[in-house]
Amino acid sequence: MNRSGIASDLRAATAVEVTRDRNGVDQVVLRSRRGASARVSLYGGQVLSWRTDQDEELLFTSSKETFKPPNPVRGGIPICFPQFGNRGSLEQHGFARKKIWVIDQNPPPFLQHKDSNDKVYTDLLLKPTEEDLKIWPHSFEFRLRVCLTVEGNLTMISRIRNINCKPFSFSIAFHTYFSISDISEVRVEGLETLDYLDNLCQRERFTEQGDALTFESEVDRVYLSSSDVIAVYDHEQKRTFAIRKEGLPDVVVWNPWEKKSKSMVDFGDEEYRQMLCVDGAAIEKQITLKPGEEWTGRLELSVVHSG
Repeated sequence: MNRSGIASDLRAATAVEVTRDRNGVDQVVLRSRRGASARVSLYGGQVLSWRTDQDEELLFTSSKETFKPPNPVRGGIPICFPQFGNRGSLEQHGFARKKIWVIDQNPPPFLQHKDSNDKVYTDLLLKPTEEDLKIWPHSFEFRLRVCLTVEGNLTMISRIRNINCKPFSFSIAFHTYFSISDISEVRVEGLETLDYLDNLCQRERFTEQGDALTFESEVDRVYLSSSDVIAVYDHEQKRTFAIRKEGLPDVVVWNPWEKKSKSMVDFGDEEYRQMLCVDGAAIEKQITLKPGEEWTGRLELSVVHSG
């Protein structure tokens, strides 16, 4: 093997590492060549950390978090599947975020999108257990590829296949907790003129009137049929998160504000100031898969510093 081959092998060996958290749950750590990183727990297939090459954490996690199953982690990017919120008969946000996923050793070829070119990634797999089938009687394979680009962009590609003999429908959301300087300094663009369902008003439908969404109180909305790019501007940090998505038409925006924060045991009373959830999602119109059919969704997160 030539020197460049050895170097690339060494790079590949150090780019993806499997570790364990303090509760013994396996995690996969991805490191890009320039020093950005991401950490993914096999509990829930949940991204827990996304750091720039300057070691700046971009995802919020509550200081009250214990990381002890069976509780889902309050922060990072929980996967809400096959149900979002309480819109169905399952527990809040479905069961995927409270299941142990496995590393997929032999994933089928993923859609190209240059997903393996100069990226580090891990492939995870979730299949239903006998217990899952009792509460949601549909056989599926949920494949998740988490990628980190050289530039430090984080991409999550989901492929859900119906391996049942009958159709099923599901909702999905990537419940991304962005770390921000202060909620009063943040605005979200890309949602103007869209209809949204307001979960604080029994899901009543409204139309967004503002040029940008800013925050002065609790917000819990599902914006419908959005464009494929949403931006979160943090004026104080002088940085912008860009959310690019495919197959995920809706956008959830959530901040619990002061009163609700105080009622959440796994959330600090003032932590609502340091976080904002903006999710790529498919909620209003459920995705239906016939036997053998597969759905693909893609979420790419990037950050740009402006000063």
